[in-house]
Amino acid sequence: MPASAASISGGFAGRWDLTLSDGVRELPSWIEIVQGGGPPTARFVGRWGNARPLPRVEIAGDRIEFVSPKREEGGKEDMVFKGWLEHGRITGVANGPDGTTWTWAGVRAPDLSRAGAPRWGEPVTLFNGRDLANWHVRAPELKNGWSVAQGDLENHPPSADLVSQRQFTDFKLHIEFDCPKGCNSGVYLRGRYEVQIEDDSLKAAEIFRMAGIYGFLAANPQMPRRPGAWQSYDVTLVGRRVTVAQNGVTVIDNQEIPGITGGALDSREAEPGPIFLQGDHGSVSFRNIVVTPALP
Repeated sequence: MPASAASISGGFAGRWDLTLSDGVRELPSWIEIVQGGGPPTARFVGRWGNARPLPRVEIAGDRIEFVSPKREEGGKEDMVFKGWLEHGRITGVANGPDGTTWTWAGVRAPDLSRAGAPRWGEPVTLFNGRDLANWHVRAPELKNGWSVAQGDLENHPPSADLVSQRQFTDFKLHIEFDCPKGCNSGVYLRGRYEVQIEDDSLKAAEIFRMAGIYGFLAANPQMPRRPGAWQSYDVTLVGRRVTVAQNGVTVIDNQEIPGITGGALDSREAEPGPIFLQGDHGSVSFRNIVVTPALP
């Protein structure tokens, strides 16, 4: 496709929901590309972790090449993504960290703006305090370290993530958790955006700390640490706009979530998704998980 056609379709600038494939699995990813006023730049969310600036992005007409460093990819070489733009989509190939050739594709991330305030439906109790009905583990081949004791949902790693059977679009979530000292977990909204739970990253940047949207939005104010005590999140997600209250104090107020968190279930941001609880980071317990969905 000629460069002029690329410019007609909007160029590469903006946010893209990516799907990577190693020939066996489909893995979600995300990129935001900035063009204009100098060389192009980008921040990228890979298979795990946070949005990070890329060291090299090159665009020539309808072609793009960018590099994700080997230290981020867990491989022996940098992962080089080569792609081309056609009919508003990006498709391409990349050298996988295991020496294989991967394919990848991207579609423009949806805006997700809403025309008005939501009308709320009836609350849905996701955890019944007795068993794991209404939930399934994300990876059945991994050990399931989840169990119920005295009405609480407990996790004992090594363990898989726990995913709700119900899926939601816009909603309010109430969830209570007990995070022991030195532990870490997270609550993924629509299975894509992680609200961080941790007591092990006080020296890390604020976007990686408690109650933030991991790698994107920091909690402000930062609440006092309370390891080993029950705490609560009240989260409202409408489109891309999120509000988070920790123990009744609003720490993120109607801010936009730019894209998915590493480790998301998928990158299909326009679709409804489940609540999922991160299971492989620490022995965090949960209770009183209630979602109030918005009415269609």
